[in-house]
Parts: sequence; structure tokens; C-alpha cells
Amino acid sequence: MSDLAPLPAAFHARTRDRLRKRAAAAGLDGLLLLRAPNLAYATGLFLSANERPMGLWLPVDGEPILLLPGLERENADGTGISDARFYDEFPGDVPPVLWMLDQIGRRAVAIDTLDAALLDAARARLTRLDLVDHAMQARAIKEPEEVALATEAAGFADLFLRRLYEAAGDIISQGGTEADLMADAMGHARGALSAKHKTTFAGTPMGITASVHSGPRAALPHGAVLERRPRAGETLIAGIGASLGGYHAESGVTLIVGQISAAQRRIMQAMQACNDAAIAACAAGHTCSQANDAALGVLRTAGFSDTIRHRIGHGMGLEGHEAPWLAQGDATPIVPGMIFSSEPGVYRPGVDGYRTIDTMIVTETGVTVPSQFQTETPIDARVITI
Repeated sequence: MSDLAPLPAAFHARTRDRLRKRAAAAGLDGLLLLRAPNLAYATGLFLSANERPMGLWLPVDGEPILLLPGLERENADGTGISDARFYDEFPGDVPPVLWMLDQIGRRAVAIDTLDAALLDAARARLTRLDLVDHAMQARAIKEPEEVALATEAAGFADLFLRRLYEAAGDIISQGGTEADLMADAMGHARGALSAKHKTTFAGTPMGITASVHSGPRAALPHGAVLERRPRAGETLIAGIGASLGGYHAESGVTLIVGQISAAQRRIMQAMQACNDAAIAACAAGHTCSQANDAALGVLRTAGFSDTIRHRIGHGMGLEGHEAPWLAQGDATPIVPGMIFSSEPGVYRPGVDGYRTIDTMIVTETGVTVPSQFQTETPIDARVITI
């Protein structure tokens, strides 16, 4: 059994207090949170995001107000928020977001997301409108309870890779395809995740997503999983995301079907050096843009400039991809409590592709890496024997 549990009501109450302070510091009367991850962050409600807007009004002074569609009435219980108000249905005579603004009154408000079609009407209802996602800025720095959930999730992403590594040779030798490989490893990892956590974490997001693609199609960073049998000498990319209690982590690796060639080893060594540079840059407290440049600079120095198709990484938490971004244009300083992916990739269209993924947790003393498959499996061991 695990000692882990979903984040308690006290965590969300502390979160609301932190967000109130951010609103006060910005000279606002409060925050209107509409994005589903932000609502989960502040209330613990994991509700399906659909066309019906859901909101939380967090005033600097006064009590918070849950603003939900009527069909979510029962879900408002247990949040610790006593004032819950409901609109009938979407789209309604008054658009629900404007109804929310009418409920909270004429205020200086920051809204985390807003349909452009409602912009003029929203401004007419407010003394000041800031389109700033203060909750996402707060979410970038995780509390220890959040880090613990992401760390546990990383272990199940690794579990998928271990199963793939152990079983792929037999499956491919019997004519198995990418789809067969993924189905086998997915069944194993999901079964283990469910067996350990399904009772405790019922009602919160928990799961595994994956991709397995091979050969020339591995040159597609987001290649689909097909009924294609990997062939000797080809690369096979596996990228895995796992979540527990709503918090995400990733692990990924490139395996070689058969023997590793000298050229393949050189690419994989350059990617390992790129990954190491990303970890070092995050540990040094550089900005996100600087970390991206430092990591990808290793690939460029190794002669792989033309093979780079994406940034080195992204933030993770209540979303699998969230700010801040380890990419050009993001000047966010990297500080303890942030969680990132590191994703070196080399893509050669028509030939092959390579990508590895580690989860990086920034700490007061450096970076910890809870995704351990790459550490446990050196480059020369990343072989599928057929």
C-alpha cells in the first residue's frame, strides 16, 4: 500500500490564500478562474472541461464563490466553499461567463482565459480587466505534496518502458507490430497503476498515455502507432506520460532493434550529453530560454542542427504540457519546485528518429530525476534482441 493520497482540502485552502495575495499585489479586487486545471488547483474539483464554463471567483476580501452549470450542483459539495451559484444551461440568454461577472459585481478582475467574442461585453461590466493567468504562474512552483504525486507517476511511466524493453524482442519475433508492443506494455503498466492506487485515488485523474513508433516514421515527433512491424536495424521510440492525482510526469527512450551501429551510438551519445546539459542548466537556475539554448547547443555542436524539431522541454503538473516552457522566448527564471521534461530529439526524415525523455524536479540543491529508465539502461544496453 502507498502512503500517497489526493491533495487534501487544506492544500486547496492554502492555494486560495496564495492566489488572493497575488491578486492583492497586482492591485486587483480578485481573480476569476475559468480554466479547468486552475479550478482543480484551487478547489480540488476535477470536472470535465466542455462547452459549459465553470468558474471560481477569488476576491481579495470576502469569501470565494463557485460558479458552475446546474448539472454540477452535487459536485460543489466537499470543497470547503460555502457559496456556490449555478446557471441553468449553455449557451443561455446571457453567456455564462458574463453571468459570472454579473454575480461578482463591478470589479477590477483578472480572468485566466476569455473568448474574444466576449471581450467587449466583459470590459463593459468591469472597472478593470486583466487577461493574466495568475493561477498558472503560481502553479509553476510545486509544493512538496504535488512533487510527491509527480514522482510516483514517473515510476509508472518507467514501468511501461521496462515491460516494453523486456517483451519487445519476443513480440516482434512473432510478427508483432507497434500496436502490439504498446498494447502489451500499456496493459501491464495500467494494471499495476490501478492495483496500487485505484481505491485511494478514485475520482481524481490517473492514467498512462504512450506512443511507440519505429523506422522512418520515428522521424515524426508525434508519430501515430500503427500495425507496423519494427525491422532489424531500426530505431523504436517510446514516449510515456503518466498521471496520479492529476499530476503528470514522463519517461521515454529510443531502443534499437538488433545491434547498435556506430552512427546510431554517436547520435544517442550526443542526445545523452544534451540531456545532461538540460539538467545542469536547470540546476544552475538559468532562465528557461537559456536552459533550452544550453541543451540544444550540444546537439548543434555535435553536428545535428538540421535534425532539431522542437524545444528541449516543458513544464508539467496538472497538465502534461504547461508553463513555463524550456524554449526560446520564455525568460522565466528556473527555481526550486518547478517540474520539467527534458526531451532531446534527433529526427532524420525518411531515415529514422531518436528521442529520450526525463522528468526533472528542480530542488534547493540541484535537480532530481525520478524517471530512471535511462539511468538504469545505458546506451549500449538499449537493444531489442530478435
